[in-house]
Amino acid sequence: MDRHAFRALLQTVADAWNRGDPRAAADCFAPDAIYMEPPDAQRYDGREALFAFFRGVGSQARAMSMTWHHAAYDPDRGLGFGEYTFSLPGRFTAHGVAVVTIRDGLIATWREYQYRSDLPFEGFAGESLPRSSTA
Repeated sequence: MDRHAFRALLQTVADAWNRGDPRAAADCFAPDAIYMEPPDAQRYDGREALFAFFRGVGSQARAMSMTWHHAAYDPDRGLGFGEYTFSLPGRFTAHGVAVVTIRDGLIATWREYQYRSDLPFEGFAGESLPRSSTA
């Protein structure tokens, strides 16, 4: 996988969440994937556990919104990260970073660090953003 394919994989997850398709999002993860927010805020083991988490409870998949701002990938290590804004509309918005490992073209591990904020991403990140940025 190269950096373009990595970015496309992250975008596939976001697109699936944005259209309310938890199965398509879960299918981006390895069958034995680990998804966590350390140290113990949340942890899900395996694609099917992720599908249930992404879906939420109720008769319809829960609404989610994800925007990637920046991403980087090291193909020698199969490790990358993405800086994002995520929300459960009407509940919360958070800005964060997901550290991701790739195995056989799928997400093997996802470790996220996020901070809840009502600020837009640019206001949240402030002067730490590059003056001219491309994702």
